[in-house]
Amino acid sequence: MTPRTTRIPADERREQILDAATAVFGEYGYVAATTDRVARAAGISQPYVVRLFGTKEQLFVETLRHTLGRLLATFRGALPEAVPEGDVEVERLLGAAYVRLVEDRGVLLTLMHGFLMGSDPVIGPVARRGFLQVFRMLRDEARFSPEQVHRFLADGMLINTLLASGLGLAAKGDPDAAQLLDCTTSADVLDALERASA
Repeated sequence: MTPRTTRIPADERREQILDAATAVFGEYGYVAATTDRVARAAGISQPYVVRLFGTKEQLFVETLRHTLGRLLATFRGALPEAVPEGDVEVERLLGAAYVRLVEDRGVLLTLMHGFLMGSDPVIGPVARRGFLQVFRMLRDEARFSPEQVHRFLADGMLINTLLASGLGLAAKGDPDAAQLLDCTTSADVLDALERASA
């Protein structure tokens, strides 16, 4: 008698593919990533990925939405029960949660690829809507002041650049890179850069 194979529910399979796509798009970028690479990373057939998502462009759009959803869920999960308006502790909590999330290079680089493709007629609107969702969440749910929103988003983009560029590695041998890290990042970010560089 042959053993029965366990079927994975469709929603779970979709999540599995989107997680694999996040890693693949993060590693290869939009241009070099393929539905075949995503399928191999997910351990399924390429025709199944195409049947479920259609084109590579649509797969990337769904991956970007998925990643933005993870970002928003991470922020919401870090919020305290009662959120006082303009509380800098809430800013710190969300910042630390963000740094932990983007230590996953697939998440970090998928977000960055999406934002860099802002002029693309299909991907650009999704990236802009996602960025505005983050803005609204910070303003309405985290109750950040306009100055806090500005600082948080600006610091987040700086963190993205430092992590994506591997500046943590450069800091070990370059005193200017080390000084840049010291003057622009918190202990949480320095720890993340250290882990990302290991």
